[in-house]
Amino acid sequence: MAISIRKGTENDFDALMGLIKDLAVFEKSPDAVRNSPELMKLDKDLFGFFVAEDGGRIVGYALYFFAYFSWVGKSLYLEDIYVAPEHRGRKVGYLLMKRVVELAKSEGCRRMRWQVLSWNEKAIRFYKRCGAEVDDEWLNCTLDEAGIAGFLKSKT
Repeated sequence: MAISIRKGTENDFDALMGLIKDLAVFEKSPDAVRNSPELMKLDKDLFGFFVAEDGGRIVGYALYFFAYFSWVGKSLYLEDIYVAPEHRGRKVGYLLMKRVVELAKSEGCRRMRWQVLSWNEKAIRFYKRCGAEVDDEWLNCTLDEAGIAGFLKSKT
């Protein structure tokens, strides 16, 4: 079957959540997923996504949101791009990435940004082939729900 890429809808949230959980396992953080289809429905105006289908079955996705960065202005942030293992090597990731890049261009974004784990060498090679600059200088900073609450209670 041929792979097709389309804009994701609310009807895809269950399948999307399954792939998000698969990604968490791949990234060695299976217990980190706190999201759900119900939360996605509440937050649906904050993100968009494309799905890759093979014979009507969703086999990959790219989830993004628009952001504003002080140095460049409007940007697209690619939160996840994931392809089920049995569909890798068929250019599914490339097709998803192409749709996201096309969207960034059509929306007037001046930058696209995303993260990649330092040990995911295959993805790093792919992103470099796409023309991305992979930065090894900036570090991620995160406050989860407990961290947010803790900060607000502290006097730091």
